[in-house]
Amino acid sequence: MPALESPPIESDRWSAKRTVGHGTVFGIGHAFVSARAWIAESGTWRRIGLAFALGAVAVLALPPYGVVPVLFPAFTALLWLIESSRRARMAFACGWAFGFGFFLAGLYWISYAFLVDGDRFGWMVPLAVPGLAAVAALYVGLATALTHATLRRAKIEPESPGRVLVFAAWWAAAELLRGWALTGFPWNLIGSVWVVSDAMIQLASVTGIYGLSLITVAAAAAPATLADDLHRWSKRAAPFLVSLAVLAAIGAGGAARLALGAAGTVPDVRLRLVQPNIAQKEKWLPELRDKHLIQHLDMSVAPRAAADGTTLPRPTHVIWSETAVQYLIDAEPNLLEVMARAVPPDGLIIAGAIRAARETPTRVRYLNSLHAIDDQGRIVATYDKFHLVPFGEYVPLRGLLDLSQVALADTDFGRGPGLTTLRLAGLPPLSPLICYEVIFPGHVAKDSDRPQWILNLTNDAWYRLSSGPHQHFAAARMRAVEEGLPLVRVANTGISAVIDPYGRIKDSLALGQRGTIDSALPQALANPPLFAVFGNGIAVVLLTVCLALGMALGRWKRTIDA
Repeated sequence: MPALESPPIESDRWSAKRTVGHGTVFGIGHAFVSARAWIAESGTWRRIGLAFALGAVAVLALPPYGVVPVLFPAFTALLWLIESSRRARMAFACGWAFGFGFFLAGLYWISYAFLVDGDRFGWMVPLAVPGLAAVAALYVGLATALTHATLRRAKIEPESPGRVLVFAAWWAAAELLRGWALTGFPWNLIGSVWVVSDAMIQLASVTGIYGLSLITVAAAAAPATLADDLHRWSKRAAPFLVSLAVLAAIGAGGAARLALGAAGTVPDVRLRLVQPNIAQKEKWLPELRDKHLIQHLDMSVAPRAAADGTTLPRPTHVIWSETAVQYLIDAEPNLLEVMARAVPPDGLIIAGAIRAARETPTRVRYLNSLHAIDDQGRIVATYDKFHLVPFGEYVPLRGLLDLSQVALADTDFGRGPGLTTLRLAGLPPLSPLICYEVIFPGHVAKDSDRPQWILNLTNDAWYRLSSGPHQHFAAARMRAVEEGLPLVRVANTGISAVIDPYGRIKDSLALGQRGTIDSALPQALANPPLFAVFGNGIAVVLLTVCLALGMALGRWKRTIDA
């Protein structure tokens, strides 16, 4: 990193000694003025250390913690760091440090995957998560550097609320870029903090999660104006009060949408979700493969009683998790015959398994797949995962770099052809997704052949009882809202759930719990929501408008002052 100079005080507006306007309540205004002045007067490493701490604290807003108010001090102080930086490289450094803290604390659980086979991969723990966090933090640094450049070149005054909108727009743009570049990594988008409230996430049906991130960052950074050098307290507080009113309106609108919308269920469909809770260290042991299969079969046919003691109707379709079967199903006719005994009459077992595809007489490519098996022991449909996990399912640039020792898989998995819509007997058309594929906004359902529900098979046992599975589950809920489609999630160790098209959890099994869910399948919305029609283009329009409005407000402020 190049040497970064400590930013000098550029004018008396950064001084804590200046006069605070009339109407300050209980010294709040003076506290904000003092805090901003302290940040502006801080040296290089104190600024970077503060940014790192702010990013780490912001993680508390994410699942499973859900302490959303921590975003207000985090983003307010980050904006002060940006606007008090003398040069863009200092703003970039502060943004990168914030992002490094955010991703380091938010993705710690990835290290658990390397400890499953600690003898081979344990040495990577001190490198893997910091390395990923450092790369992901570049997007935050880009957002803060662009914010700084825009504020300077557009000559937006620190007293203008327009700077808040500029910051929020560049943050949302950076999230969009992170979700697309280099195959994409849209994990822990800021908008996902609102899964604590069914009402708040309803906005994603219009704007998508990137639009929700835009509004969230704008609201969280709005208190920065409370330290502005304006005569009246009401003028300083106005942007913050407006942001609170916007959040309240989003909540009220979401509550109204939930109250007016009723999700029915698909007739004659009864799903059984099987969550065996098998530890990852045991999952692939050859001597336990038969035991795991028998456990799945027993759980698939076991009768279940309702809370009042009555026996629940037998399921019509049974669903197992990602790689639930440790055999090559399509190469084991005897295994298919055994599995057929657990298939409901005229129904299906849908199970995750590895599939071997022979590309040439001497070359076999393995795929992470889903199979649908009928009561005659026939594979009636197959789906192959296409969005693979870097270093988990393939090694980037394997042909150029020898990185095989840092991959959890011994060989690259093959890629499936992409999004598809499966039509299976007795079920509405569905969009199958395996694990990580569910985190990509606007890319979970085929537009030209719209499904009626989303099926997500996953295995989060790699990450034990950490926050990772909760974050993964939050992403799945957001996709249900965006697409207006119910989502059924079946996990090896949790969280398995049936989610309606409004993102509400109808039934679930907790992380680390063994059991089954017997549930009806919620119906899709009759009319796709706006996001399902226009996708992430809505967020692009919103952030562009937000950026233009922020710049316009900055010019307007200067005109009025002149």
